[in-house]
Amino acid sequence: MISVIVPVFNEEKALPGTLNALFTQSGEYEVIVVDGGSSDRTVDIAYSFAGVHVMMATKGRASQMNAGAAQASGEWLLFLHADTLLPGGALLRLNNMEEDHAVQAGGFLHQFSGDDWRLKLISCLDNFRCTRSRIVYGDQALFVRRSFFESLGGFPDQPILEDVAFCEKLLTVTNPLLLSPPVVTDARKFLKMGVWRSFVRVLLIILHVEYRLPVLPRMFFQDIR
Repeated sequence: MISVIVPVFNEEKALPGTLNALFTQSGEYEVIVVDGGSSDRTVDIAYSFAGVHVMMATKGRASQMNAGAAQASGEWLLFLHADTLLPGGALLRLNNMEEDHAVQAGGFLHQFSGDDWRLKLISCLDNFRCTRSRIVYGDQALFVRRSFFESLGGFPDQPILEDVAFCEKLLTVTNPLLLSPPVVTDARKFLKMGVWRSFVRVLLIILHVEYRLPVLPRMFFQDIR
């Protein structure tokens, strides 16, 4: 079974579409939505979906995802952003890989919604980066066996780049599998921030990770809703 863990904070715009799409998936899975103290209708929306387990945790993706993992019962933990859609058949595919213990972790290639060529360029750059480094970012629907996740100590308790820090630990013991078709992330946050500003932001994150540049300021990762 797969435990799909969705960390949320003020995601009333994106969450309905994500959960609706999630429940069209075939396979054996549970859905755990972990709220970080939303002030909008996020929690009410999560409760409106039958079968969703809703819980609360301290705000922060690392804290929320670790809390969800602690309550999960699946063989696989799949961490899904609230504005990201899985490709068709993704969960059934993971169900079918449960007995293949050569695969311990992985993620999906990535693309943005819409037809903006600039966003397609950002996705191509990110997919090239991921294929080269094997570091799976949070918006790529990272999946990992629960026992393996626990052996690595879960996500480190840090406010930013917890996905990168976890994957760096993961890479010391296994090689993540990259799957396609890609997940699709709602482009609205990038459009709201400005595509080229978003592009520079992504590029700086990649350079920061690849070349160990000085820590980026917390405001660089401001919430955009």
